[in-house]
Formats: sequence, structure tokens, C-alpha cells
Amino acid sequence: MRIRTRVIAGLVPVLLVGGGCFAAFRAAGDFDFAILGDRTGEAVAGVWEEAWRETNLDDPAFVVTVGDTIQGLNDHRVETEWEEAEAVLAPYRHYKIFFTPGNHDVWSPASARAYIEHTRHPLHYGFDFEQAHFTVLDDSESDEISSAELAFLEKDLAAHEKQPVKFILSHRPAWILPVVLGNPAFPLHRLAVRYGVKYVIAGHIHQMLHFELEGVTYLSIASSGGHLRESKSYERGWFFQHTLAKVHGDSVNFEIKELTAPYGQGRVTAPADWGAAGLRKR
Repeated sequence: MRIRTRVIAGLVPVLLVGGGCFAAFRAAGDFDFAILGDRTGEAVAGVWEEAWRETNLDDPAFVVTVGDTIQGLNDHRVETEWEEAEAVLAPYRHYKIFFTPGNHDVWSPASARAYIEHTRHPLHYGFDFEQAHFTVLDDSESDEISSAELAFLEKDLAAHEKQPVKFILSHRPAWILPVVLGNPAFPLHRLAVRYGVKYVIAGHIHQMLHFELEGVTYLSIASSGGHLRESKSYERGWFFQHTLAKVHGDSVNFEIKELTAPYGQGRVTAPADWGAAGLRKR
């Protein structure tokens, strides 16, 4: 089969096959990307593998993680655990994967070196995709966003100020207490507001929660493999999932997809369905 590409009036071909038969198009600037939650700690066997299989069915442009890819915390096992994770990822390496460092990924100088080698990313970095900019922060070794990370964040956002869609990703939701209290005075939020960041995304607690503060959407992403805590109740935000973010112009719609059986019921929700304590009451 011969595959050809061609540009027509601002449309980007999604699939072009045979002798020039155009199967589908998307508008320039429209794309989907996937968000995967924590694989660990205390990974539940088979869940991460299923999350990747279901993510692959969505065929996103790329994948971002919110950290905790390995169980870690042991320098003697770090190489082995990354090799095991990479064996699961091998069928999906045609996707660009943007990792976020979690506390199970980075806990020592040796683990930091292993993380950089195996993820092919530094501990913090930024990247553009079409009209969107993403800043990945490193809070792997602290419950707070350090002054050094805030300085990096400000420098990165300032350098990409003209990008109309901006995301901040970290592993720990260091922002959760002031956001719950409705306090907009903390430094990360002030930078988000100043530079027009609309979406701040983290993992770590394995629970799906959603907050809004001064036009900034804060998301705590549910697990993609790490054990479910407390009640293990879907309604309280404890479930296994993968999330598809659909970017259109300067807007983003999130489809939070519970895994299908045997790891879930395949329910699909949006951030507006969730609040600070799980599903919102209707």
C-alpha cells in the first residue's frame, strides 16, 4: 500500500491511503493527547498494560504521564525496574511519551540518572505541540514546589508566553491545599494567572478530583495502575483510568475514561462531573 501526504487549505490529513484517497481530515491546530496516571506505588497487576492498550485505541498524538512509572526507592533495583517498564512500553514507542518524575521514580542521585536515561527527558522541561505549551516540573523529592522549580517555571512560561494553550504538569499536587481553601496567593497559581495557564495537572494521590480557581482548572488524575486507597469507590474518585484531552483552538475538552472490565466499567466523564470530594451531586 502506498501512503502519500498532501496539504489542502489548512486541513491536516489524518489518514491517506492508496493512490490519493483521503480518508479523514482534522483542522490544523486540532489534536488529541493522552494522560496516564500513576502506574505505582504498589502497582495492581495488569492495569497499566490495559491502560496502554486502551490509550492506543484512541490513537493520540502523544502521551504524557504524571509520574510514578516504577516502584523504585531501591537503588539496587532501579535499572531492572526501568527495563521491566520499558518492555511494556515497547509496542507503544511510536508515540512520543513525555514523562513526569514521581517520588517512586526519583529519590536519589542514582535514580535521577536512571530516570533521565530511560525516559529520555530531563527532570524538568518544557515542550510545544502546535498551539499548546507544556511545562513539566520536578517535585519528586518534596511535597512543595521548590524555589528553583518556580524559577524554572517562570522562565519557561515567559519564553512561551505567546502560546495560547498552556499546561503545567507535576507529580505531587502541591497546590491542593490552597486550592481547596480558595486561596489564590500561592506562587504557582500567581504564575499560572500571569502567563495564561489554564490547566494544572498532577497525580500522586491516585484520586480523581477537580477544582477551579480564578479561571485555572486543577486536576488530580486518578490511577492508571497504582493501588486504590480508602473506599476504592468510583464515586469518590478511586478508579483506574486513562484520559484523552481534545484540543481545539484555545479550548480543551477532557474525556476521563475508566478502564473496561475486568478493571472497571468503562464509564466516561468530564472534569465538570468531579469536584473536591469525587463525583458532584446531581
